[in-house]
Amino acid sequence: MAEALGIAAWQATLSPVEKAARITALRQSGHAVLMVGDGLNDGPCLASATVSAAPASAADISQTVADVVFQGEGLGPVAAVLRMARRARAATYQNIGFSMLYNLLMLPLAACGYVQPWLAALAMSGSSVLVMLNALRLQRGRL
Repeated sequence: MAEALGIAAWQATLSPVEKAARITALRQSGHAVLMVGDGLNDGPCLASATVSAAPASAADISQTVADVVFQGEGLGPVAAVLRMARRARAATYQNIGFSMLYNLLMLPLAACGYVQPWLAALAMSGSSVLVMLNALRLQRGRL
């Protein structure tokens, strides 16, 4: 499967201890680790990963420890979660960027009298509207 997906470095048939050691080594070297597991022995690995996911049919301990519990067969829901996370990150950066622009530009200009207070208030309201629109776009899958 790894060859078909173009994954050059992979490991198989690891014991739970070896899996946990591999995740720890990856995290210590600065990598973000996504662990997907469904067994009783996957609990420690799921807990040590940056982000973890388990199917709803997984052992109770895997579901309890996992950050995400998904429905359905296969790994399709994991890809959907990753897509949503990327969209949420983009929306967050946009929200923070607009807020920083407002705070670094409009507030000093308004405080110095170069911008009318109503315009600064309008920009602040626009920032709030942008945050809400981004949340709605995320909810509808349009971002």
